[in-house]
Amino acid sequence: MSAAPITQPVTRPTMRDEAWRYADFDAITTFAPEAFDEWREIDVAAGETFRECFILDSAAPTLRRIRINVAKGARAEVFAVNAAGDYARVELAVSLAEGAHFEFGGVTIGGGDATREFVTRLDHGAPDATSNQVVRSVHWGQATGNFLGRIDVGRDGQRTDAAQDFKAVLLERGASANARPELEIYADDVKCAHGAAIGQMDEMARYYMASRGIAPDIARELLIRAFIADAFAALDDEDARDGLLEIALKTLGER
Repeated sequence: MSAAPITQPVTRPTMRDEAWRYADFDAITTFAPEAFDEWREIDVAAGETFRECFILDSAAPTLRRIRINVAKGARAEVFAVNAAGDYARVELAVSLAEGAHFEFGGVTIGGGDATREFVTRLDHGAPDATSNQVVRSVHWGQATGNFLGRIDVGRDGQRTDAAQDFKAVLLERGASANARPELEIYADDVKCAHGAAIGQMDEMARYYMASRGIAPDIARELLIRAFIADAFAALDDEDARDGLLEIALKTLGER
């Protein structure tokens, strides 16, 4: 009789885990331990295109973990709005085959004291694969918006072209945002770029719009709409794009 396989118990993350360093650990204790080992698996066949758009707006702590395997010459796109009323975390672990592409556009937006975060890890282990990630964050009250993005380029990942861009606007003094872009590169023919910027709303733009008779609340909405629209610029479905934008702006209107 063969021995039963030994399984390791699932443990909750701690503050020592870099990928969880900005998480809300009070909320994390509400998840069952097995939740940290639950992943949705998506396989995108060679030459195919996969797209998913979703919204997180739950009032309870939420953890969504997705693994995406993108085959040769395939394309995967994920666009999301994280407007949850409590801690909400989206994790994407993406493996790219030769000539594959991954596109991610995400917005975290809201007030209260919630922490909303996107965490991505991309494996560029094959040649000629590309990826692009654009994340925008708008928060007020005591809320926090996070983006932790890691790109691993293996020795065979020659001619990788990968980019990630994070920008945050904080509408009130108590709000915060955190960005942690990471690159680990073992190939020598690559193009990788990342950028992060956190600040307040452009007061000069608001003044300019006010000088032309645009009411302050309308000016604010227009500026934020333009700001978050960057995250969905690569989404070529106009109805889906407008739907995501409207949900984000509805959250802003509840401020």
